[in-house]
Amino acid sequence: MDFSLSAEQQERRARMRTAGQEFSSGSTDVVFRGDIWKKLAGLGLLGAAVPEEYGGAGFGALDTALLYEGASEGGADTGLLFSAAAHLFACVRPVLEFALPKTRKELLPALCSGELTAGNAMTEPEAGSDISRLATRATKVDGGYLLDGTKSFVSNGPVADLYVTYATTDPDGGYFGSTAFAVDRDSAGLVAGEPLEKSGLTACQAGEVRFTRCFVPDDRVLGSPGQGQLVFQTSMQWERSCLFAIYLGQQERLIRRCVQHVRERRQFGKRLADLQPVADRLADMKLRLESGRLLLYRACAAIDDGEDPSLWVAMAKLAVSEAAVATSLDAGRIFGGRAFLTEYGIEEHVRNAAPATTFSGTSDIQRQLIAREMGL
Repeated sequence: MDFSLSAEQQERRARMRTAGQEFSSGSTDVVFRGDIWKKLAGLGLLGAAVPEEYGGAGFGALDTALLYEGASEGGADTGLLFSAAAHLFACVRPVLEFALPKTRKELLPALCSGELTAGNAMTEPEAGSDISRLATRATKVDGGYLLDGTKSFVSNGPVADLYVTYATTDPDGGYFGSTAFAVDRDSAGLVAGEPLEKSGLTACQAGEVRFTRCFVPDDRVLGSPGQGQLVFQTSMQWERSCLFAIYLGQQERLIRRCVQHVRERRQFGKRLADLQPVADRLADMKLRLESGRLLLYRACAAIDDGEDPSLWVAMAKLAVSEAAVATSLDAGRIFGGRAFLTEYGIEEHVRNAAPATTFSGTSDIQRQLIAREMGL
């Protein structure tokens, strides 16, 4: 069993660490900027996991995760990377895997180049992780479907050109009761709301999207009618693994800052680094990071090897998201009162880490998935 990365992988991640410095939180803001989006595309972050024939880099899950980890470790804004990851894993991957050939040729090159931005329209006010209870309805009509309903917390929603949307097509169909669609922003009956005011991940705009008798042609169905659950679960395997590599990079960066701080800061006549409780806390931070990293890489390897990755993906998502929150809070304890000053950036790490245990399926959902894989 080889735990090492190839020289090519190490070099690629190192390049991304350097590139990530250009996208720090000080250089981005809550206003969507097309020039920054195009730069992310140039680094491969918008099409890493898409074959070269469609304009992507042709990477598998592990190599894609390494790109996001490297950019995050280098200092790229967490919200900006989240925006790119939501675009790629929750939207581009479903188009790649489930759209008709002519639809793939039409959409994928523009999605990979940054010409188009995609938003994931699944969550509803009364349906978070439960795709089987969507209030949004898709009614079959001649040549397509009419969508009616409201989606909430749509990542990239206010600025997206394309929405991967899920709607109920058969209320009594159970697992086969929903269908996935790729919906253009300029479709009649689609209205994208204003950006929500968030405390974290602010560089990723999110908002409401409303559908009122919005016509979607048959060639924009992803998969077959009734395969919405399959499309969503497949995209979540990529999102719950590769996206959370962002939080590996964030933890790496944060731990490095804490180590530097405790070496320089003195209390009680000693360096903070010489105080055992401080050293113990940093050891726990490192343990959480490396444990989560192993699980995330294992999940990506399962995807790349064509195995069923369900167990590894759920464990990786749970471990990395909980570690991100715990480590950001521990950094706050290490920095003390300075953690509350915006100039040190610790409070920003806390705000960006906190949502990680909620989006892409809550920690409780991941525990249920793990228990199910255990046969409980």
